[in-house]
Amino acid sequence: MLCFLRGMAFVPFLLVTWSSAAFIISYVVAVLNGHVNPFLPYISDTGTTPPESGIFGFMINFSAFLGAATMYTRYKIVEKQNETWYFSTPVFNLVSFVLGLVGCIGMGIVANFQELAVPVVHDGGALLAFVCGVVYTLLQSIISYKSCPQWNSLTTCHVRMAISAVSCAAVVPMIACASLISITKLEWNPKEKDYVYHVVSAICEWTVAFGFIFYFLTFIQDFQSATLRISTEINDDI
Repeated sequence: MLCFLRGMAFVPFLLVTWSSAAFIISYVVAVLNGHVNPFLPYISDTGTTPPESGIFGFMINFSAFLGAATMYTRYKIVEKQNETWYFSTPVFNLVSFVLGLVGCIGMGIVANFQELAVPVVHDGGALLAFVCGVVYTLLQSIISYKSCPQWNSLTTCHVRMAISAVSCAAVVPMIACASLISITKLEWNPKEKDYVYHVVSAICEWTVAFGFIFYFLTFIQDFQSATLRISTEINDDI
């Protein structure tokens, strides 16, 4: 009961709930205002036109911050676990953390550069966010297996790897189909030649996005036993 209040568990819990709300609220507002088709718009489509663009930008920016905080906490937890019971080279954990941060930067780019205003920058940020995010989950799944059964249950490892596998499988057709679309727009007609590419890439995009959310949900139990402290020192000889 209220397990997210123990230790640092509130960090991934807040990331999951906030990010879910960001996607859902932006989608609902965009649909109610008639700015996107209710059937499978891109996530970015729901944050392109005011007023939903302001909601999307603000909430995704905060999600990027929460993502970075979650990844840093996870990095420190794995680092401490590895010191207690060695199971992996520290570089592996560091590379995973750095890639995760790059993915968070990509999220910030997506939030601040709308797809119709600056499409090249927006698409570049989306590519960073999705590719680095997928690789991050894959590396963290490998770390989980290496630390099993001392720090993770086998069930948790299997769940994480399953989510990673689905995300990896979805990100490839997402990028491939998106690259085949000749024009960036919000309104789609089923009779258009690029419509199938749009539908496939949109399905994959939503799959990867919620794959990230469910993946971070698995961190909550690990974070319950973790605490972070900030130490402050003042030099009086200045």
